[in-house]
Amino acid sequence: MKRTAVAVIAVLALAGCGNDKAPVGSDQKSDKSPLAEYMGDGFVSSSGGGSFRIATRAGGAQQPSEEDLAKQRKVEDATAACMKAAGFEYVAVPPEQNAKGKFNDAFNLPPDKFAEQYGYGISTIDWSKAADDDTNPNTKIRKALSPTAQKAYDKALNGPNANGNGAVLIQGGDGGPNSSGEQDLGCRGKAVKQVYGDNKGMVDFKKFDSLFKDIQALQKRIESDQRVVDATSAWADCMADAGHAGYQKTEDPRNEIQQKLDALTGNQPPPKGGPAKTITGPPSFDKVDAAKLSDLRKLEIELAVADQKCKAKGYDDAYKKVQYEQEKEFVDQHKAELEAYRDEMANR
Repeated sequence: MKRTAVAVIAVLALAGCGNDKAPVGSDQKSDKSPLAEYMGDGFVSSSGGGSFRIATRAGGAQQPSEEDLAKQRKVEDATAACMKAAGFEYVAVPPEQNAKGKFNDAFNLPPDKFAEQYGYGISTIDWSKAADDDTNPNTKIRKALSPTAQKAYDKALNGPNANGNGAVLIQGGDGGPNSSGEQDLGCRGKAVKQVYGDNKGMVDFKKFDSLFKDIQALQKRIESDQRVVDATSAWADCMADAGHAGYQKTEDPRNEIQQKLDALTGNQPPPKGGPAKTITGPPSFDKVDAAKLSDLRKLEIELAVADQKCKAKGYDDAYKKVQYEQEKEFVDQHKAELEAYRDEMANR
């Protein structure tokens, strides 16, 4: 199914980090790997489980051009005009004002300092509050409304599937027999489409399925390299010496914290073979048992600090060496596909 830039921009910008994956945090290297040159700055080769995450924008770490900024301003102006016509106040916010995210300072910390304060950033940061930015005048406008008016405001701004956190709900499955495959994203979505056009940004990700599968296979080859296997074993021994025995894979501590948080918030995945589950954005911690959440946060920080120290003793260097070797070979073999992906993402 094709997904327009409208859907991609609105869902990713509003929903933040999502509800099923922990934020990557500051434990990733900032320099770009050979594959990231094509997949974008947000590309992450995750050490463990053969997983990877793709950037929402390809093409390097360049600052937005004046043309980009001008279009973003037009989107804000068009959103404000649409909201006014719908009977709501909305202040067009210059893109420069949104440059710093709510948790930007936290994720700019050095890896060891981040681990000491936030662990992995899983239970220690309430991502449902990411959209609750008091520096944005529209946050204040929305908060002044009654609960009923807030729902109407959300619907007008982001469409009927918006929720109170500013996230857009995405139904699992095929969206039903009457689904057209395109979300109604309200005034914001209309504004993006108005500025960028109906066809601008159409990306059929399915045509890159083969490339994505090859990248997944690449991650597994990296994991199975004997140098990484030996480094993982040394990391596990280090974790045991630090009082955290039993971990076999480097993603295990992070996954354990995520699972414990999911149990606290009730954010459990649907059973195998069960009906698709609606994604509503990051779960709120407001109704979570405070004492249990406090205990989980202490455990997360302890684990993350030990994890970061043990990886720094040799695992990180070993993994990066193998990763870069394997990715360089992969790029040489898949250059045409990677260039096609990079070009399509850059032009969307």
